[in-house]
Amino acid sequence: MCSKMKDATILVTGGTGSFGSQFTAMTLKKYKPKKIIVFSRDEMKQWEMAKLHEGDDRVRFFIGDVRDRNRLYRAFDNVDYVIHAAATKIVPTAEYNPFECIKTNVLGAMNVIDAAIDKRVKRVVSLSTDKASSPVNLYGATKLTSDKLFVAANAYSGEHGTKFSVVRYGNVMGSRGSVIPFFESIKNGGVLPITDKRMTRFMITLEQGVELVWHASEDMIGGEIYVKKIPSMSILDLAKAVAPDCKLDFVGIRPGEKLHEQMISQEDAHYTYEYPEYFKILPVINDWSNSPERIKNGIKVPEGFTYCSDKNSLSMSKDELIRWINDNRANIGKF
Repeated sequence: MCSKMKDATILVTGGTGSFGSQFTAMTLKKYKPKKIIVFSRDEMKQWEMAKLHEGDDRVRFFIGDVRDRNRLYRAFDNVDYVIHAAATKIVPTAEYNPFECIKTNVLGAMNVIDAAIDKRVKRVVSLSTDKASSPVNLYGATKLTSDKLFVAANAYSGEHGTKFSVVRYGNVMGSRGSVIPFFESIKNGGVLPITDKRMTRFMITLEQGVELVWHASEDMIGGEIYVKKIPSMSILDLAKAVAPDCKLDFVGIRPGEKLHEQMISQEDAHYTYEYPEYFKILPVINDWSNSPERIKNGIKVPEGFTYCSDKNSLSMSKDELIRWINDNRANIGKF
């Protein structure tokens, strides 16, 4: 439980996206913050989100872009916590627009770090992705760079005292632009495109993502990467759960796409500790990977350990996904 968020001022970059929308709603309800500032560049999404929180003066909206350093400095005035969710994240889009992806995901991260330190923000949690582990596409490479920046920022901040950490997770079930709402939108046509029948994906709900950020905000000493333990599912089972009567059209893997998701690599395993509900990759710099205050009650993972969607001990069945879809149908693709 992140008691520190009570009566705090929290800013969410990319705050009108899937995560930001859910984080705002859940945090307002559970922690009673003083204020949540929704920072994003999409005025239409801000207008739509404002209607959902009409009458709640704890929710404020700030038009801006993480590429704009000066705008971030203005937005971060008197902010206690920053949740950095802004990103260019669609893999094919990043492959064909690499300069734009780097401006948001790398230069934007640098701007967030500088603004947070100079404005004396207490804690910053940055959202990462499975694609940052052993990346094969530009999006993953930019997010790995971003992760490294946020880890190193704990040394860069010096005596300013701002702490930074990262949370990493995979496919968010039912979020805008993800596979479940995509399949739902086209299933009446009778055919679903499948990239590769062997493909597997991690499955996490938005609620679980928010809870992981809450935990990181409370637990962090600085420089940790938190990885939630979540189930995996094959793309074939997912398609059959969404639209059991549809034919499957195998179209091949898209540019920059992986067959299986990975969140912890063999190289990361040297500095990774296991806890009941998550893993924690500790920072290598300054010998922080051996820091007892960061390790706490963790158990070091074995040599050669990887956390991949095809070798995951947790799995989601078709029936479990069908139940989740039925329970959450009204919100699929909404956030």
